[in-house]
Amino acid sequence: MQNNRWLIYGANGYTGELIAREAVKRGLTPTLAGRNLKKLEPLARELGVEAQAFSLDNIGDQLNGHALVLNCAGPFSATAEPMMKACLAAKAHYLDITGEITVFELTQTLNAQAQESGVVLCPGVGFDVIPTDCMAAALKDAMPDATHLALGFDSRSGFSPGTAKTSVEGLAQGCKVRRNGIIDTVPLAYKVRSIDFGDGVKKAMTIPWGDVSTAYHTTGIPNIEVYLPGSPRFIKQVKRANLIRPMLGLGFVQKLIQARLAKTVIGPSEEQRASMPTYVWGEATNAKGEIKTARIRTANGYSLTITGSLAVATFLLEQSPAGGTYTPSVLMGKELVEQLPDSGQITIS
Repeated sequence: MQNNRWLIYGANGYTGELIAREAVKRGLTPTLAGRNLKKLEPLARELGVEAQAFSLDNIGDQLNGHALVLNCAGPFSATAEPMMKACLAAKAHYLDITGEITVFELTQTLNAQAQESGVVLCPGVGFDVIPTDCMAAALKDAMPDATHLALGFDSRSGFSPGTAKTSVEGLAQGCKVRRNGIIDTVPLAYKVRSIDFGDGVKKAMTIPWGDVSTAYHTTGIPNIEVYLPGSPRFIKQVKRANLIRPMLGLGFVQKLIQARLAKTVIGPSEEQRASMPTYVWGEATNAKGEIKTARIRTANGYSLTITGSLAVATFLLEQSPAGGTYTPSVLMGKELVEQLPDSGQITIS
């Protein structure tokens, strides 16, 4: 008999709650979990599902009997490793909605254990990184000899508290690009170029997005950069932040900034999400200098995270793929993003 018990960890956070509400609306019955039972119980009662509280340094047997865990508790640099290892021990599939390069790289080191346990490890099943990962796979199919890959997106989503905290953590670590198969740390806004993401040409800068890791494991293309548009003024401010990067990495500075963000940042409303589509772009280049360009319009990043994470969770609850470390497009095909609500088709020229 198929085990359909599954758990959302971090269900009281902005994105975790949205996913939990949509899951129940679809007839699914996740267990809502996190560190604080008092914060979880009101939502669990409203949705008619179970709640349980545990910390990630004391997981114990909390995952026993669950087929799958969807981790929505960031920063994932702190939560992913203990939860993945607990999933391997409990033989439960692991999903999360991270965009953090360190998490994706860590997951790759656990591939052999996941294969042996029959467990699927697939981080990044939200906006980070479903659309760009699917686009990378599509471009690799269109240009099998590609040596360079550039990806990017134009989104007006705004930040949730969790995303804002993760972004602050990322500033201290600098920008990341992949060169000749190796991830390199470079200055923030390392490169600036003009890009038409699908909604007009805009200045854009390199950012340390998860595809610097995942797109390589999906495609094998050795040189990868990811871009985000910004006003000239904003890009200058980001460049100036390179001067204070060492200070941003100090623990007390991180805690101070993140505590302030927790009090002042709220995620976009349902109306805001519905009115803010995202434009995703990709460019593959081969040694001859030939170029293939891809674009797709998708739902707002948070809306796509809801539907994308549930699409992958449902797939794993119903199917039995071989254990191992996956990227979203390797697990479910490059068409995954096109199958999500309010997504168009990937076009390549």
